[in-house]
Amino acid sequence: MDDDIKTTAEAVEGDVLPRMHEVHADPENCKTADCVPERLKQPVAGKSAAQWAYERLIMYIRNFEEQLDNEHEVAMGFVGGGAGVLRIEGLGFYDPDIVTFYGRDGTGARTQLIQHVSQLSVMLRALPKPSADVPASRIGFRLAADLENA
Repeated sequence: MDDDIKTTAEAVEGDVLPRMHEVHADPENCKTADCVPERLKQPVAGKSAAQWAYERLIMYIRNFEEQLDNEHEVAMGFVGGGAGVLRIEGLGFYDPDIVTFYGRDGTGARTQLIQHVSQLSVMLRALPKPSADVPASRIGFRLAADLENA
């Protein structure tokens, strides 16, 4: 049996263009939908759940960073678990369904979280940067540039 055989509904779903819609109490905070990278406007077909999650996380992280002042950096809290907060230093995916977060926890220890996309639930947080002597790290902008150049 061929694993590539799909029903008509599955074929249509796989080729559909992604949609996004947001409404905020403060219209200035509703910038995510206006700055979706071209790669995220392409049809869903050909991308794994892991790649889709990775690309959308990049967009959310970058947009969150745009709202931060120079004294704060993006971190993420993991909802529903005791993993705590991770200062984001890297993000990756492993097809078809794994997303990986790299960074440091509150004590400065190196941390890596490997998560199945079906369990993905994160909260972006603004944390004071670790040292006043260095500029705030902006991982979201580096990730977005990598995505655009891929």
